[in-house]
Amino acid sequence: MQSCEISADSTDDPLSSGLRRKRQPRIVVIGAGLAGLSAAKALLESGFTDVTVLEATDRIGGRVQSVQLGHATFELGATWIHGSHGNPVYHLAEDNGLLEETTDSERSVGRISLYSKNGVAYHLTNNGQRIPKDVVEEFSDLYNEVYNLTQEFFQRGKPVNAESQNSVGVFTRDVVRKRVKADPDDTEAVKRLKLAMIQQYLKVESCESSSHSMDEVSLSEFGEWTEIPGAHHVIPCGFIKIVEILARSIPKSVIQLRKPVKCIHWNQSVSKEIERVADHNSDLPEENKSSNVFVECEDCEFIPADHVIVTVSLGVLKKRHESLFHPRLPEEKVMAIEKLGINTTDKIFLEFEEPFWSSECNSIQFVWEDEAESESLTYPEELWYKKICSFDVLYPPERYGHVLSGWICGEEALIMEKCDDETVAETCTEMLRKFTGNPNIPKPRRILRSSWGSNPHFRGSYSYTQVGSSGADVEKLAKPLPYAESSKTPPMQVMFSGEATHRKYYSTTHGAVLSGQREAARLIEMYQDLLQ
Repeated sequence: MQSCEISADSTDDPLSSGLRRKRQPRIVVIGAGLAGLSAAKALLESGFTDVTVLEATDRIGGRVQSVQLGHATFELGATWIHGSHGNPVYHLAEDNGLLEETTDSERSVGRISLYSKNGVAYHLTNNGQRIPKDVVEEFSDLYNEVYNLTQEFFQRGKPVNAESQNSVGVFTRDVVRKRVKADPDDTEAVKRLKLAMIQQYLKVESCESSSHSMDEVSLSEFGEWTEIPGAHHVIPCGFIKIVEILARSIPKSVIQLRKPVKCIHWNQSVSKEIERVADHNSDLPEENKSSNVFVECEDCEFIPADHVIVTVSLGVLKKRHESLFHPRLPEEKVMAIEKLGINTTDKIFLEFEEPFWSSECNSIQFVWEDEAESESLTYPEELWYKKICSFDVLYPPERYGHVLSGWICGEEALIMEKCDDETVAETCTEMLRKFTGNPNIPKPRRILRSSWGSNPHFRGSYSYTQVGSSGADVEKLAKPLPYAESSKTPPMQVMFSGEATHRKYYSTTHGAVLSGQREAARLIEMYQDLLQ
């Protein structure tokens, strides 16, 4: 068993605790994703010298994970820069020449359809038939019209009726169904196809929201998520380049990899274990024994700090908040963590020797005709594959080869993660054969997939406003601890950042970056006299 120890790094001009200290404050950032790196970078550039970043995994980047296969880079995590005007991620990419090889198909204006804009989406049924293009266009216009209605409840303060259950999914399904059934110009066969397409579109929407189902997404809050103006962009050389740019100015000694945190002891509530260890460390500086916060790591090291910036995902907070903080978090913050939503969106990349799809096809959308009247998007475990909404064609093939990118979300994504590669590849191939009507489609020569839900360091892809939650809960999640500020209680001992803490830009990479910069700005303002 490892012996526990308290770090005793010396500091210049050490003084006892108090806001008006002359020494540099000790700041610990937990997590080396976009939020953590942005916070550390801003702090170091402002003159803070005692900054430590603790990262549980063996790499930096968090939910940005670019994988190199051959000459191509595939994104298991973040893919798009959402908007350009004032987007810090866009400006980092543009200023560093990362978008010079971005093609027109990797640059999209308006709502994106998960990945590819080039060509035509093929909506195929489980009977191996392609839905006529005009039927798809008519339905798409109707769906987008109803989607715009979902935005108005927040943006215009429209009241939500009881029938919708304050759910985007329930509202959308109900309104679209009524309009489809009331259309006098459609045959019954066309109406049934359109009714089945509702569920497919909602699956796509669920993947974009990273929810199990759009039934779980709050209708009254859906419109608060704010889209930054300008085109969306893919970074051909990999989103990880943004991570590397942020880390470039951070000394390597600042970031400690494979350093998972067990507990954050805050508000001077030093545990008996810390006191016992401190009593046996006669060389430990006195100010370390009276630190406001101690970060207890899994390897038994206790790191003293004046401020800790927590950037772990909402999924990790949901799973571990009771054990991760001592004393426990205030009830208000616990309620915010429990109310807000996060789930899993996974990608399945399939590489083929040759394309079996036509040159104009940009995606294969799976429409199950037996779901025309379905209410739920939850499937038995053995039917997990029915949650795969589509496979996008990666463009250009000169860069990616002949690759399809599949999308699956929710509980079914977790089931997929438990399967081995062979099972997933075989299942996806059978689906493609069934929906294209082509029994000769070969198995892919290679498969690559994400597993954000079962990864204990993430436990989900990104956040959303769940039914029963609001933007106010995001603000509560972001609020530093302790709440009660007095001359005897050092402020901002524990701070929170990450995409889930940004009220308008949750679920995005720019939301993560801005949240890290926000928390750094709080400390920069607090210590402005010291930093001058």
